[in-house]
Amino acid sequence: MKPTTIIRASGVPLRRSDVDTDQIIPSEWLKRVERTGFGSGLFSEWREDPSFVLNDERYRGAKILVAGANFGVGSSREHAVWALQDYGFEAVVSARFGDIFRSNCTKVGVVPVMIDESCVEALQTLIESSPSSEITIDLSELTIHAESGDRSVTASFPLDPFTQERFIQGLDDIALTLRYEANITSFEQTRASWLPTTRL
Repeated sequence: MKPTTIIRASGVPLRRSDVDTDQIIPSEWLKRVERTGFGSGLFSEWREDPSFVLNDERYRGAKILVAGANFGVGSSREHAVWALQDYGFEAVVSARFGDIFRSNCTKVGVVPVMIDESCVEALQTLIESSPSSEITIDLSELTIHAESGDRSVTASFPLDPFTQERFIQGLDDIALTLRYEANITSFEQTRASWLPTTRL
């Protein structure tokens, strides 16, 4: 997981609410054993429609998905977040997230930005009027900002201090554990030989 303090990128306005993880990555893609390659399956059923927003060339290369409320509800599959990340998204903006989906985002480095629904709609409108507009997400200040012409959207979003630090330091669960590698090694060396061990 790479350290992230600032994200500056264009966005994609996904004007759909209650998007569940089955729609984000359909079940036929869950047979893969690797964690990569899921980007091709992102919204794969919807992408069959030429008018679907991800098929719009104006949004090519965008790294911020601005979605409707209740994004990521449904099953707990991590593959939904892996698909978003593999496609190139570094953050998802919504008024509400599925709890497990939001937690999965924080574990792999996709920033879940939760702002008021009116701000989400204003940001979607700004992107639609100016697709190349730069959106800035600041994880130090916990703010999101975008402007184009006379349009401007600024909002703050919640993130607990521990998760905020994880993003800024780039610490996934493995990296968090390895911070205590010396303690773990010392503990293992003093355990009775007949007890289970992590040593190979």
